[in-house]
Amino acid sequence: MVEYHVEGGFPIKGTIKASGNKNAALPCIAASLLTNEPVILNRIPEIEDTRVMLDVLRSLGADVTPNGPNSWKIQAAKIETPEIPATFTKKIRGSILFAGPLVARHGKCIMAPPGGDVIGRRRVDTHFLALQELGVNIKANGHFIFTANKLIGADIFLDEASVTATENAVMAASLAEGTTIITNAASEPHVQDVCNMLNSMGAKISGVGSNILTIEGVKQLHGCEYTIGPDFMEIGSFIGLAAATKGSITITDINPKDLRPIKLAFGKLGIHWDIDGTTLTVPCGLPMVVDTDLGGMTPKIDDSPWPGFPADLTSVMTVVATQVSGTVLIFEKMFESRMFWVDKLIGMGARITLCDPHRAVVSGPCVLHGDELVSPDVRAGMSLLIAALSAQGESVIRNVYQIERGYEHLVERLQSLGAHITRCDN
Repeated sequence: MVEYHVEGGFPIKGTIKASGNKNAALPCIAASLLTNEPVILNRIPEIEDTRVMLDVLRSLGADVTPNGPNSWKIQAAKIETPEIPATFTKKIRGSILFAGPLVARHGKCIMAPPGGDVIGRRRVDTHFLALQELGVNIKANGHFIFTANKLIGADIFLDEASVTATENAVMAASLAEGTTIITNAASEPHVQDVCNMLNSMGAKISGVGSNILTIEGVKQLHGCEYTIGPDFMEIGSFIGLAAATKGSITITDINPKDLRPIKLAFGKLGIHWDIDGTTLTVPCGLPMVVDTDLGGMTPKIDDSPWPGFPADLTSVMTVVATQVSGTVLIFEKMFESRMFWVDKLIGMGARITLCDPHRAVVSGPCVLHGDELVSPDVRAGMSLLIAALSAQGESVIRNVYQIERGYEHLVERLQSLGAHITRCDN
C-alpha cells in the first residue's frame, strides 16, 4: 500500500507547467471510438484515470500506442466487443463516457455501473434521458445495456447541466441522423474541448461554450490530431497550495479565461495572482485576510455550473480558508457527502463548524498539526495533502491512489517546489 510521508511547515517556491485537463482527456479518449481512422491526442496527463480509459480502449479492440510525451495515437479500426470489463468500470466514473460513442459506432454498449469517487449519490439518470431521446434502448439490471438500431436527432432538455451526460449526448448525436439540440447543456472548458475535438473530426457542433448546443449529425467522422487545454482544477489546487503554505509559485501554459470564476473566489480570501500571457505567478506576502461582504457580513464561496465556481475546488478553498484571517462560509451544493472529510481537518486543529452535509463555516487563521490521514477522493485527498504541507510536524497520508487519479507526477513536482514529501511502499 503506497502512502505519502509529509513534513509540513515549508513554503513552496518554484515553477511548474500546467498539465492537460483530466476532465477533458477522458471524453476525448472515448471520442476516439467514433472513427475508424487514427486519432492523435496531445497533452494527455499521465494519471491513473487516463491509464484506465486507454486500457478500456485496448479491451474493446482499439490500437493504442504512445506518440511522444503525453501524446497517444489511437485507432479503433474495428470494435471487437461492445462490453467494457467491470474491472475498469468500478475504478473510474469516466467509464460511462464510452456509452455514447459505442452505441453510435457499434449499436451496443454493455457495462457495469461506473465507480469512482465516493462523494454522495451520483446520478446517471441524465445520461439515460439524453441517450433515450436519441433512440437508445436501455436496460439496467446489475449491468447497463445500451442498444440502438439507428440514432435520430432530437430536441433534448437535460434535467441537470451534467458535464458527462452532455458529453455523452454530444458524442452520440454527432453520428445521429438529423439535428440535435441540447438545452441546459454543461459548458465547462472540458466540454468545450470534446466539442472542438469532434468538430476537428468533421462533426457539426455549434454553440460551443454556451448552454445550448446544436449538432447536425454526419454519416461518419475522420481522424484528427487534437491538443487538450490546461487543467484549471490542478492550477487552482497549486494556487491554493502556494497560499496555504505562504509560499509562491509560477505556473506556465495556463488559459487565463478558465480562471475567472476561481479568481473571484480566491479574492474573497485575500489571494491574488499576476498573469503575463499564459504564465501565472502567485507572489509571496499575500494579505490572506477575508474580504467581507458589504456591511461586514460573512462572505460565501459556493459552487455552481460553469461559469460558476467549480465544485471540485471547494475542498481546496476549505483548507486555504483555515490559513486566512476571518470567517467564510463554504457551500458545496452538488454532493451530499463531499463535506464530511472536514472532520480530518478539525482533527488537525482547524476551526470549522459543519452546519450540514453541504455547508461549513471556517474561521482562521489556525495552526494545523500533522496527523495520520486517509484520502477519501481525488480533490479531498489533494486538499488533505495541502493541509499536511501547511501543518506543523509530520503527516502520513494513505489511499493516495485516489489523489494520483487526478494529479500528474505529483510527488516529483511537489519536491521540485521544495515540499518535504516522500512516496513510500508500506
